[in-house]
Amino acid sequence: MTGEETYRAAVADEMRLINSAWMGGRVDEMEASIHPDIVMALPGVASRVQGRDALLAGFRDFCNNAAVHEFHDRDMQIDIAGRTAVVTTQYEMVYERSGARYRATGRDLWVFERHGDSCIAVWRTMLDMQENAA
Repeated sequence: MTGEETYRAAVADEMRLINSAWMGGRVDEMEASIHPDIVMALPGVASRVQGRDALLAGFRDFCNNAAVHEFHDRDMQIDIAGRTAVVTTQYEMVYERSGARYRATGRDLWVFERHGDSCIAVWRTMLDMQENAA
């Protein structure tokens, strides 16, 4: 396996770990995968979530206040440029919050930075996000 293939595999593993952790309500398991200074650009607003603690707090809030009934991600694309990897996936989710059901679709975009043989998430946003009553 080449260095790029090894890095691509490590990024895919981190992405699976992140999704598995929040889907299972185990947000603390994401900590090692997230850079302390990560930034999340929120879709449709000018504000940003800055820092690992703030990002994890958002995931915790969702996990504590919503029940996910379905989650599907597909078409993971990992582009590598030097020490940087950009991951995009299509997703569809049905969840319930405050007694109402919603269907959310879009693309999740994460940026990872290589650290030796591993990687860490440094930036995230969600694209083409649509949310409707389910």
